[in-house]
Amino acid sequence: MQPKTDSELKAMRESGRILANVLEKIRREVRAGMTPKDVSALAGRETERLGGKPAFKGFEGFPDIICISNNNEVQHSIPNDIAFKNGDVVNFDYGIIYGGMITDAGITVCIGGKPDADAARLLKGTEEALYAGIDAVRDGARVGDISATVEKVLRSYDLGIVRELVGHGVGHQLHEAPEIPNYGQAGKGPVLRTGMTIAIEPITTLGNHRIFGAHDGWTLLTVDGSRSAQFEHTLLVTKDGCEILTQV
Repeated sequence: MQPKTDSELKAMRESGRILANVLEKIRREVRAGMTPKDVSALAGRETERLGGKPAFKGFEGFPDIICISNNNEVQHSIPNDIAFKNGDVVNFDYGIIYGGMITDAGITVCIGGKPDADAARLLKGTEEALYAGIDAVRDGARVGDISATVEKVLRSYDLGIVRELVGHGVGHQLHEAPEIPNYGQAGKGPVLRTGMTIAIEPITTLGNHRIFGAHDGWTLLTVDGSRSAQFEHTLLVTKDGCEILTQV
């Protein structure tokens, strides 16, 4: 991956600002009785109002603008008409295009705001792992430094680490090099340089890490039926650390 130019970074900062605000609006407004299709419509309206374009629609054929995965759905779920219930653990994974540049981010929330003990551990551990991984980012760091840091936190919370899904470079395309697994060995892998833009996204389960694909060709689910979570930010690598581009 080549470092982004100043004009590309200006577009990515605005893309990230729009994305962060859309996800924050979803976080504030989602509630029991709403459906994933309701949230998709909400995201579309807010994205248009803020001047961005959805990045996921049509990516490798994906039919909607946002991935909304509930409970044992791990990732890539197509929004449907099944209403959320209080206690559901729901991931909202979204991307924005602005000025030709893409950012990617995700949040997981408990509908109704009162998770049980296991769901609280799932959410806290996954989000904590994201920010630990972010703290490992700087010019000269290796991908394995991030991966090992994320893995250490997730294991401390006794969470399953999904192997097949990884963080990634992002910017001109939704998925660019390098891949950033959520497990690995410090000191290994590609070197990060100032000006690169990456997305870190721990993807976890409360049980076994194994997943399978549903018949719709998109939705991924846990084999053992355990609940799953994901948190994600797009970052700009800097000399001494990073800038979070998808933060309100």
